[in-house]
Amino acid sequence: MINIPKGTKDVLPAESGKWHFIEDRIRAVAAVFGLKEIRTPTFEHTELFLRGVGETTDIVNKEMYTFIDKGGRSITLKPEGTAGVARAYIEAGLSESAQPVKMYYLTPVFRYERPQAGRLREHHQFGVEIYGSASPLADAEAILIAKAVFDKIGITGLSLRINNIGCSECRPHYNQTLVAYYESKIDSLCPLCKERLYKNPLRLLDCKEATCIKINKDAPKTLEHLCANCEEHHAKLKDTLTAVDVSFAEDSGIVRGLDYYTGTVFEFITSAIGAQGTVCGGGRYDNLVAEVGGKSTPAVGFGMGLERLIMVAEATGIALKGDNPPDIYIAPQGKELYLLAYKLTNDLRALELKAETDLVERSVKAQMRYAGKIGARYAVVLGESERATGLARVKKMDDGTEQEVEINQIARIIN
Repeated sequence: MINIPKGTKDVLPAESGKWHFIEDRIRAVAAVFGLKEIRTPTFEHTELFLRGVGETTDIVNKEMYTFIDKGGRSITLKPEGTAGVARAYIEAGLSESAQPVKMYYLTPVFRYERPQAGRLREHHQFGVEIYGSASPLADAEAILIAKAVFDKIGITGLSLRINNIGCSECRPHYNQTLVAYYESKIDSLCPLCKERLYKNPLRLLDCKEATCIKINKDAPKTLEHLCANCEEHHAKLKDTLTAVDVSFAEDSGIVRGLDYYTGTVFEFITSAIGAQGTVCGGGRYDNLVAEVGGKSTPAVGFGMGLERLIMVAEATGIALKGDNPPDIYIAPQGKELYLLAYKLTNDLRALELKAETDLVERSVKAQMRYAGKIGARYAVVLGESERATGLARVKKMDDGTEQEVEINQIARIIN
């Protein structure tokens, strides 16, 4: 037997309804906020992620699925969605369209990492990208979209944490301050942080090693080293969130794990699935479009993993209703009734009713058992007498009550 690769998961028919439940609500929120869907390729040229995501990130250093194709090109399965959207924004000339361009995607992403709850080597992300606005109102818009998705699903108990990690003006000065702090602790840093210290000191704040977490508690705070423009931007974001009654806490420990972030960063945190975890993370990446070959364009957005979103929803007691069961099952009594049953089934489908009939030529008793297993709301047996009289008894499956109705009028009693 050939088994599924480690770190991947089948979404079986019995589970797919949960995904539809989540995705339908995401699309409904996207419509309300005027987001248009974008679909980018599953793989891109490796250079896109090296330039966009950053060579010092764990994703690029450890987790990318990269291979050389038959043309000798280095290709990578996308480990996140934003870099591909930035490439599409440039290549398709979206900068010439009405700004801001507000987009969303639902996509698989691939990272070679230790599989964990809600994060597999192939997992799925909902992401939002807003290009063409440098205003903190766009930051608030991204945050409100994420919150609207949680509200639409019914997820509560999340906390919003925000931070500002500075811009090209103030970040270099802050980095110098960080280096000076960590140099005094260098013997206690983990090997990876020692390697990153002079390449990208901001990444040390995101380390998950216990010794580094302890050191990070006393590290210089980003919010204390912002330039005047970043301070003003952050203050306006806080005012906007307050104005729309969105609770938040400032957290200098949030820096996000991708190098393209600059300025505002944020996360929605939950403790519903055990240890405190991030359900959604995002922020501003005003330099990304320029870094991957376009003209300077401000941008903000976020990503959230669908697997983790489903876990959090279920952990908080939300019933993720699956696909609606069949409205009615048509059971032919004998092979000579199959064509009648099949025609009636398809006539009902033409009326947008979910109708099923036997496809494996079972006995009526076996068919009724099957109708019960698939959750059919109604069932009707078609025999010779029903064909002769044009009347049939429709059974309501949950209570067993029956009513006689003309065969060509069955649709009217289904409600």
